[in-house]
Amino acid sequence: MPNDDTITDFNSWSEATQAVDLGSDEIHVWRVRFDDCDNAALGRFNATLSSDEKARADRLVFPRDRNAFIATRGILRELLGRYLGCIPAEIEFDYGPQGKPSLREKSSTKSKSPEKAVQFNVSHSHGFALLAFSVARRVGVDVELVRPDFGGKGIAERYFSPHEVTELGKLPSSLRDEGFFLCWTRKEAYIKARGEGLHVPLESFRVSLTPGEPAILHADDSSRWSLRSLRPAPLYTAALVGEGKGWQPRGWIWKP
Repeated sequence: MPNDDTITDFNSWSEATQAVDLGSDEIHVWRVRFDDCDNAALGRFNATLSSDEKARADRLVFPRDRNAFIATRGILRELLGRYLGCIPAEIEFDYGPQGKPSLREKSSTKSKSPEKAVQFNVSHSHGFALLAFSVARRVGVDVELVRPDFGGKGIAERYFSPHEVTELGKLPSSLRDEGFFLCWTRKEAYIKARGEGLHVPLESFRVSLTPGEPAILHADDSSRWSLRSLRPAPLYTAALVGEGKGWQPRGWIWKP
């Protein structure tokens, strides 16, 4: 499944100065930098969370992780409120068997277009988060900081397909770390879009991982999905998988 829009470069992400409409032929991806969330913003976000979300935040030991969860959930509610035309604190979630959240029907019917259910997915890594939104199409997003101390041969052999391991091994050492995380984020985005977690065997599908080459998904149901690579910031790589064909990604920068 070749991709004509190989990279959404970090310089092409736009600041949203006003409310934006979510078209049926688009997937919006919002880039969040946690450094932009001060204590006042965290307090505001925390006030919008449900009791179970607050309990989940309280179980996180490290303040950094707790603040990242509060910010991500608070911003998710804020953006859903914009798209649905409702108060963030009123939004309710259901959770699939693998824990993927979705809008409870009671919340989704508050949309200005009730027949067009908003789908979403969230990922965060080392100070950044990506939040993806679509209309009536399943979506998965994953972001990672490219770091040389993580992607070893042993991890690749455990989580990647044999074809992916071979492709990774052929890369020059200068590209291997990026190739590892291109593979990791693309596989994660696909699994998250399907909403089945590790019930999808990792060896049952494969993705391309050579930097600079088109993002390609090879799976039994690959005709059902489209894969895009994203570049949200220097040293970060990300992937977006959306249901169907013909949609376009739009990158937005969240500001408090």
